[in-house]
Amino acid sequence: MTLRSKLPHVGTTIFTVMSHRARQLGAINLAQGFPDYDVPAKLKDRAAYHVAAGRNQYAPMTGVDELREQIALKLALTYGRMPDPESEITITLGATEAIFSAILALVHPGDEVILFDPSYDSYAPAVLLAGGRPIHIPLDPPHFHIDWQRVREAVTPKLRLIVVNTPHNPTGSMLDPRELDTLADIVRSTRAFVLMDEVYEHMVFDGARHASLLTNTELYERGIAVFSFGKSLHATGWRVGYAVAPPAITTEIRRVHQFNTFSIATPLQYAIADFLKNSPEHHSGLAAFYQRKRDKFLDGLGGSSFSWIPSAGTYFQLLDFSAISDESDTEFVETLLRAGVAAIPVSPFYAQPPRLSVVRLCFAKSESTLEDAAERLCLL
Repeated sequence: MTLRSKLPHVGTTIFTVMSHRARQLGAINLAQGFPDYDVPAKLKDRAAYHVAAGRNQYAPMTGVDELREQIALKLALTYGRMPDPESEITITLGATEAIFSAILALVHPGDEVILFDPSYDSYAPAVLLAGGRPIHIPLDPPHFHIDWQRVREAVTPKLRLIVVNTPHNPTGSMLDPRELDTLADIVRSTRAFVLMDEVYEHMVFDGARHASLLTNTELYERGIAVFSFGKSLHATGWRVGYAVAPPAITTEIRRVHQFNTFSIATPLQYAIADFLKNSPEHHSGLAAFYQRKRDKFLDGLGGSSFSWIPSAGTYFQLLDFSAISDESDTEFVETLLRAGVAAIPVSPFYAQPPRLSVVRLCFAKSESTLEDAAERLCLL
């Protein structure tokens, strides 16, 4: 029997590969984006409480009422838009499932989907599984900003979706809020939807403001905003995210979601709802929390041969190694591993990668981890 792969060119993700190599060599893992510190104690207490209280059976397909209501209040406070918890908010198995379900719901065979490279590695496979055609528009180093003229030139009658990630993984760049109007102008005369991956919404630095889809009424009417509690609550293993969209779009996302994951861990949803209600200050403190970590890490690299533009958002920092080596980024990460630090090359996130001299490192780590990693990097 011959097996025909639906994703014949897709291998194991670079995150899995580099984390495995870090374990093999005993390197400090700054490759995969997860904290090495615990979730807030109050959140753990509420999770234990709800497990003990017997909330261990299926949650509603759309998510528990209490959590969706707290999300609506949080979004109203943060972005000035209060979605209807019943018809506009869906709890998903992390942000990746929200993105996957949205793409499967909206993209039909032959549709075109604009992706900005380097793009998170789940986007293109989802488009291909939906029968769509990814249109890759590169973001050029060193600033990795969107060239909107290239976007205008890529619009065809087949365009169905534009996927935007801000703050941007893996580069740490950010959309300026004024660019939302540019995007709205581009899609105004098309049938295209906009999917905004906003999982790093609270990790914005140096006084910047996150450009959320929810702040632009014209875009929201044809949009989906995706968020992640895994990122904002330091709980990547909980896999709780959510999609926010107008009722008609939400209906289509739920039609896929119900046959994809159906429902998400019940006690965790109740625990997050309690935490949002009782600890609203947590999210407002994340920008300063992560900026301190970014600055701590970069201060430690002050004597190194790396150069950099400080990350504008996310908990990732790009380092330029051109003064150290003329290797490609995929070769240089092996050099870093031998020096005791695991990083992620950026070129695997391009459909047609340029030659790059930058690697991505995660600074969502304890001070001691960042100090140790910086010391090793300074020896190169």
